[in-house]
Amino acid sequence: MEWFADEARNLPWRDPECSPWGILVSEVMLQQTPVVRVLPVWREWMERWPQPADLAAEPAGEAVRAWGRLGYPRRALRLHAAATVIAHEHGGVLPDTEAGLLSLPGVGGYTAAAVAAFAFGRRAAVVDTNIRRVHARLVRGEALPSPALTAAERRLAEELLPDDDGAGRLSASVRWNAGVMELGAVVCTARSPKCAACPVARDCAWRAAGEPPPSYVPKGQAWHGSDRQVRGAVMAVLRAASRPVPRPLFDAPALPAAGGEGPIAAALTRLHALGPDPERLERCIAGLVADGLAAERDGGLVLP
Repeated sequence: MEWFADEARNLPWRDPECSPWGILVSEVMLQQTPVVRVLPVWREWMERWPQPADLAAEPAGEAVRAWGRLGYPRRALRLHAAATVIAHEHGGVLPDTEAGLLSLPGVGGYTAAAVAAFAFGRRAAVVDTNIRRVHARLVRGEALPSPALTAAERRLAEELLPDDDGAGRLSASVRWNAGVMELGAVVCTARSPKCAACPVARDCAWRAAGEPPPSYVPKGQAWHGSDRQVRGAVMAVLRAASRPVPRPLFDAPALPAAGGEGPIAAALTRLHALGPDPERLERCIAGLVADGLAAERDGGLVLP
């Protein structure tokens, strides 16, 4: 906690003046996405939609458009759905407990605990990938946590959490959560931990055990040549368009029909350069429609 007080990155959602809504937006955006990519999108989002009601007043497709290239765009739909419930059922005010936050659409256990802690100063065991990795090394002497969160890991997080001292966002439990998360993000990283800069290196069970290798090899998700890449390229076309894009334009290069130039034509060019076969393209488009990320209208595709 002392290390965090001196070394914490200056991030806008850590500002004492940041609203609970801004903290919820940051937590959803930061899932599986690095800070450097989130920062500009978060700032644009909060300038456009400083309150949940502002977002709820616009179509869900605008949330997807503003999401840009953060990836996993269903998160934008979940935020829009949560904003709608907050605006219409909670008077525009976020619930301030884990249970209340869990009642919002798209908010799971991690996000509820994080927002309860960082926005409202609640004593909650926040357990993300970074925190799990620090706990695994520091306490259990393991190079990496298990592939999926276990009950034992959650119990450990709760046991390590300091007692609340009633200081709200500055309480001991909140600073502990933030400090362990920051340590995992910038020092106790997955591939190249900076042990020389670690404030608890002398107490680390993993170092004391001789830094044994992980018991498994983490599997990353392939991007190039995957359906995810094709889906992302289709979404880029839809984000560039203000009206339905005719379906034939997705199937084969037809830039003159798309205007020949401009953002839509450029996005179509990138999609066609991937060379997806018709079956894969149709599968990806159908998946986007099923996920609520695209809608079929007037013979074309458009954001919802």
